[in-house]
Amino acid sequence: MVVIDRRPEKVASHVMDLEQVLGLSDGLAVSAGAWEELEDVDVLVVCASTALTANTSRDVYLEANIEIVDGIAERLAGWHGVVVMVTNPVDRLTARLARALGDRRRVVGYSLNDSLRLRTSIAASLGVPARAVEAWVLGEHGDRAVPVFSRVRVNGEPVVLTASQRAEAADFVRNWYRRHVALDSGRSSTWTSGAGVAALVAAIATGAGDPWVASTLLDGEYEIFDAAVAVPVRLGPRGVERVLEWELAPEELEALRYASR
Repeated sequence: MVVIDRRPEKVASHVMDLEQVLGLSDGLAVSAGAWEELEDVDVLVVCASTALTANTSRDVYLEANIEIVDGIAERLAGWHGVVVMVTNPVDRLTARLARALGDRRRVVGYSLNDSLRLRTSIAASLGVPARAVEAWVLGEHGDRAVPVFSRVRVNGEPVVLTASQRAEAADFVRNWYRRHVALDSGRSSTWTSGAGVAALVAAIATGAGDPWVASTLLDGEYEIFDAAVAVPVRLGPRGVERVLEWELAPEELEALRYASR
């Protein structure tokens, strides 16, 4: 793993820390680097962003982060790896970079945190471990998130939630960000995102075939065109190998299409 940042002290700090993790993992090396190393890279994780501020929407970062992402796009000419977009607002920036690269499959927007939050809420409601819950959030990584209650499973078995359980879970997902930034802690969901992105990169590298939910630029899937939202996908070394068109409840499908507007 090669760490790049415009602040060399920040890179050195991360590398000094991450070097110790190698004793607990299968990783071979971590080092500070520069854009020149890109030629040998298979996956580029973009998490560069303007400074976090207390707000109620990720969209406030759009203009400043467009400038950052556009600058990164200029450096990717001739490179053919996969980009994992973590920078917010992730859906719009995923779409923008995919258009710039001319290959929508190579840009994968990270949005697993929403699904993890949904599982956390459902698990608490049902009194089961979160790991036993399979539940996904589609749509926007933001206010137009679409919890898919029609496909909830616990230990592999379908579960029907009550109306109050669904409402509570939906509220937990949609308002988690507001509650978090209201703490004015100056940090984001660092640990959740780190663990989730590591799992996403592993899925891309191995092409294991398990379904994921990630933001990708759509071209007719779910009757959505030229917009990126989180949808079920299969991942592999080329990025999004296939978009899976799940059968959704009518209200879920309508909400997914609305999220793309």
